[in-house]
Amino acid sequence: MLLNLLAGCQGLERASQRQFYRQFFPYGYSICRRYLHNSDVAQEAVNDGFVKVFQELPRFDPSRYPHDLVSSLRGWLRRIMVRTAIDHFRTHHRYSLQTDLEAAEHYPADTGPTPLDALSFEELLRLIEQLPPAYRTVFNLFAIDGYSHEEIAESLGISTGASKSNLFKARAHLKTLLKHHHHHAYAGYVR
Repeated sequence: MLLNLLAGCQGLERASQRQFYRQFFPYGYSICRRYLHNSDVAQEAVNDGFVKVFQELPRFDPSRYPHDLVSSLRGWLRRIMVRTAIDHFRTHHRYSLQTDLEAAEHYPADTGPTPLDALSFEELLRLIEQLPPAYRTVFNLFAIDGYSHEEIAESLGISTGASKSNLFKARAHLKTLLKHHHHHAYAGYVR
């Protein structure tokens, strides 16, 4: 069924595109919402993302993924939605990512697990939503989507030091939120 749907989308059939959009909209929205705190902006990003998806879909070759088409398609879709959400974030928060370069040098590199690892994914997402936009974006890119600081810097048009600084500040802010809510994961920070 998914192969037929993809073939219809690749053939620019409106009914197939509408069905594809309805089927994958919740997934795309959940990705964009992690980066964009405003639901209207997130929905705009999803819609822009689907325009890109439909433009790029003719180049998506389902025969390359005979064993796991759904996961491959979702991964491909995720990359497009993340890039689109980042574009929208940059448009709405152009200057919130900048950090003094001298200050950025003083933030230690990330090594090893943290007490944040004790949180469920849903708990972590609820906490991430409370972060300021710049911290939330860098944290999502690094901790959830697996981007390196170099990739984050390139995507957001900031320095690697600013990326590291924003991640450090995001984790500190999350620690404060855990303490404020008396969450069990905060115990891991007390030594």
